[in-house]
Amino acid sequence: MQQVDRVIAERLTSSVPLIAQISRYIIAAGGKRLRPALLLLVCGALGYRGEQRFNLAAVVELIHTATLLHDDVVDGSTLRRGRATANEVFGNPASVLVGDFLHTRSFQMMVQTGSMRVLEILAEATNVIAEGEVLQLMNMHDASLDEVGYLKVIRSKTAKLFEASARLGAILAQCPRAIEEACATYGQALGTAFQIIDDLLDYDGDIAEMGKNLGDDLREGKSTLPLIAALQRGTPEQVAVIQDAIEQGCTDNLDAIVQIVRSTGALQATREAALAEAKRAMSAAEQLPINPYSASLLKLSAQLLERRA
Repeated sequence: MQQVDRVIAERLTSSVPLIAQISRYIIAAGGKRLRPALLLLVCGALGYRGEQRFNLAAVVELIHTATLLHDDVVDGSTLRRGRATANEVFGNPASVLVGDFLHTRSFQMMVQTGSMRVLEILAEATNVIAEGEVLQLMNMHDASLDEVGYLKVIRSKTAKLFEASARLGAILAQCPRAIEEACATYGQALGTAFQIIDDLLDYDGDIAEMGKNLGDDLREGKSTLPLIAALQRGTPEQVAVIQDAIEQGCTDNLDAIVQIVRSTGALQATREAALAEAKRAMSAAEQLPINPYSASLLKLSAQLLERRA
């Protein structure tokens, strides 16, 4: 990961000072670096030790960072990773344009692999992520969204880059297609579980641990799995409160909604959905060679369910 950070630092150079300033601001905020770590772990599990693993791990982190910059503008977010978002500090126009820079810089780095397969995977991933963002926008303030529609959004918006990161490790290792697909399945399932838990923490987390404002999803009119599960289990009066909050994008009744989510068993239902995805990830990881790297992949999918931030 130190090598990945070194590559990122080198590739954030620009003759335009504001680009480097904003890029470094959001990169320096830290984050879990799950996507590059996933790529490195898959490479390790499959025996690939080449330098391109650092380059592509940096690529997926830059793509992720670009989506964060754009997301925060679209969502009007003010807090991420425990500090002010880039759009809050530098303004929306600068954040959008620097996000564009990170996307284009990542594609410059992809070309260096000399692999059309790598380009194909990452080009498809960025396109699917963009589709997921638009789909989520269309679903805003829609209290009728069901679990199928919700999963379609997060598998595009969030899980796709996890899937691509894991698949890239298998491609670098020149593995058989069956192993590549197992890696992709692991990444997709892990990314799906990650987002489900992230959405759960919006109603069961602590602002100091999470580094973002609780209730942000509801304020944006997003119908996430805890709310969907509560709508399925609540009384007519409870359902009306949640529906109104989603449709209006209002957090005035946030405390009451949190209590509804907890009292209806929606949190447990959400955790069970995340557990099912974690188990799917574990089954895929068990198809890889047995070594400390694949053991870490299994451990990662299990520990994901325990995260509090």
